[in-house]
This record gives sequence, structure tokens and C-alpha cells, in this order.
Amino acid sequence: MILATYVSENRQLFIKKMEQISYDLGIPADWIMAVMYKESRLDHRAVNRFTGATGLIQFMPTTASGLGTSTQALRSMSNIAQLDYVKKYYWPLRYRVKSYTDAYLAVFFPAAMAKSENFVLRTSHLAADTLARQNKVIDYNHDHELTKAEVQRWALSGFTSGIQEILKKKEE
Repeated sequence: MILATYVSENRQLFIKKMEQISYDLGIPADWIMAVMYKESRLDHRAVNRFTGATGLIQFMPTTASGLGTSTQALRSMSNIAQLDYVKKYYWPLRYRVKSYTDAYLAVFFPAAMAKSENFVLRTSHLAADTLARQNKVIDYNHDHELTKAEVQRWALSGFTSGIQEILKKKEE
């Protein structure tokens, strides 16, 4: 399993549980591991100081509440316990995740999953330029909009070419 070396606590138990979750969801463990790495560097204690997003996949406070917990409770959980919430989060999306990009978008902006690469990320409550300002590193062309293609590029960035190939190969 890629990126397992970045799991700093309970590594063997984490890997075993991740394999079971992958099987249950029908989503490759490598995809979920890569999402967790991009979001938190696999640090279950990670907290975004601006949004309060917490944990392995950076659960937003409202998302945590919808899953029957809180970001405060997630912060106090072990990495193993948090995996139950990762599974719970992905469960309703499991049949829509067809690629690593989908697995990443499921966490970052689920509405973009089935859209074209030119799709601009926005909602009726969140303007495209606001989202781009909050995620400047993803706005590669600096047009104050994030497209699905830009998020896909970001999702693969920072990984070695070998890991990128593993993630891309599975998208075919």
C-alpha cells in the first residue's frame, strides 16, 4: 500500500483496517491513502486553523456533525478510530468513485465528481472566486476560478512520479 510509511502511529493496524475499508467500499486503498496524504499528510490530529477542518480527510465541522460526531471528538480519536468516519464519509459515494480524482473530489468538492474537466467549482452559497482565494495553490492559471482539471492536477502534485503512475494507471 502506497504511503503507508507516513502512518506514524499504529501502522500495522492502520494498514489492516484500511485494507478492510477499501474492500467494503470497493475503492482502492491507494486512492484513499493518497487523499488522506494530500489532506493531512496522514496526520489524524491535523487541524486547518482557518476552517476548523480536522483529521485524516479534513472533516469540516458540518460534515463531522452530519456523520454523528464533532471535529473536537475527531481530534481526540486515534488514527484507527478516525478511519471509521472516513469509511462512513465515503459510504454514500462509493459507487461514484471511479478514479483517484473522484476519490479526491469526494472530499474536496463532491459536486464536481461527474462533471467535465472544464467545470468551475462553485455553489449557490460559495462563489468561484472565494473558493479560489481559499485554495490559491490550486488556481494554476490565476484566473480566480478552480476547475475540475486544476483540482485533478493538484491531487496528483507532490507525489513521486512512481506514485503518480500508480494513481493514474488505476484511472484508466
